[in-house]
Amino acid sequence: MSTVNTTHKACTVNPLKLSQPVGGALAFLGLEGCMPLLHGSQGCTAFGMVLFVRHFRESVPLQTTAMSEVATVMGGLENIGKAILSIHQRAKPKVIGICSTGVTETKGDDVDGYLKTFMAEHTELGDLQVVYVSTPDFKDAFQDGWGKAVSQIIQSLAEPRVPVVTGAVNFLVGSHLTVADIEELRDLSEAFGLKPTILPDLSGSMDGHIPDDFSPITLGGTSLDAIRNLGSAELTIAVGEQMRPAAEMLMARTGQSYVLFDRLTGLEPNDQLLDCLSQISGRPVPLKYRRQRSQLMDAMLDSHFFFGGKKIAIGAEPDLLWTLATWLTEMGAEIAAAVTTTHSPLLEQMPCNEVLIGDLEDLENRALGCDLLITTSHGRQAAERLHIPFVRMGLPIFDRLGATHRMSVGYRGTRDLLFEVGNLLMAHEHENHPDSWPLPEAYHAARSPLALS
Repeated sequence: MSTVNTTHKACTVNPLKLSQPVGGALAFLGLEGCMPLLHGSQGCTAFGMVLFVRHFRESVPLQTTAMSEVATVMGGLENIGKAILSIHQRAKPKVIGICSTGVTETKGDDVDGYLKTFMAEHTELGDLQVVYVSTPDFKDAFQDGWGKAVSQIIQSLAEPRVPVVTGAVNFLVGSHLTVADIEELRDLSEAFGLKPTILPDLSGSMDGHIPDDFSPITLGGTSLDAIRNLGSAELTIAVGEQMRPAAEMLMARTGQSYVLFDRLTGLEPNDQLLDCLSQISGRPVPLKYRRQRSQLMDAMLDSHFFFGGKKIAIGAEPDLLWTLATWLTEMGAEIAAAVTTTHSPLLEQMPCNEVLIGDLEDLENRALGCDLLITTSHGRQAAERLHIPFVRMGLPIFDRLGATHRMSVGYRGTRDLLFEVGNLLMAHEHENHPDSWPLPEAYHAARSPLALS
């Protein structure tokens, strides 16, 4: 059990937290033909735009209702209507996903009621779908905004009654999964002959492919038809605790059961996932995944000497923090410092003494004497000052290429992450204790044919 504390400093230094509207907007970017719209000032949208462009290194469709000082005080509902009409005329999206901000939430406008009246009056909008989600940035954090957006998408667009399709399966994926992680989940399910629907599907819209023509809206993602037919799946698989409310929303709306995986990094959770897919499909686990499992076990045997007893400091959103902390503890490391952004049921179960809801200054102070620092690119200066290895995880990662194509789920993803972290720990150990090289005899003894038999 872990004690959860919250920092009470007068100001945040080197923030770790990203706001709810940014998380909600990213979830909408996983829908096909969508235009995310932030209901707030231009600065709110500009911040999110810069963040996404630096991380994904792609053009990002994102619009704003451009609230002024007068509109903020008097009410900005007309700004929403003007923005919807302008976006529909210029971009012709299938979906407009609206996320509120702190400015508009403080005024307390009835946006839901306004949108119902507005859409009924403007029949020229045709089949345009407008989804509004309340994401004030003065509370909660990035993964909360993502989770709320997915729940609202399901509530607004999923059909309550659709016939079940044999072999259909849903994945509700958390904000901590990368494009490569989502693609791996699709490949895994298709290897069992299943037909997956992934929501939100950033692998279709933010995977970095070059389109044939310019599009002012998202280039791919989960289609409207797929969202409407979510209830036709045999089972919904939710990935991350943040997806529990969305899975429960889908179950309440369609009666469909779900199973939740709090993580998919590590040996045991992937064993459970493949067993789940095997039961749905009625097929045995393909041989290639049996071999990947064996490769992961061998990698764990090769690398656990370098993880054992190492002190790790992690700063991440709760679901990513849980994934990394649990996996590293299984490898024999110790979580010496854990800092996160928002509350989650997982925090009290973390394998460490304390979890702090704070900033990167708090993480740096607690990381003194640690062997490794894991957080976003904003932690790079702290790692330099601490003179310890640094692993970039989460969002944003703007000083390395290929952040979206980095995989950490499944047997292969776990193995690759194991090698990445293990190599850094190995190199750091060699730099600080050169006399300990080559490897201790215990390592070679464990790798001997007699030990392996």
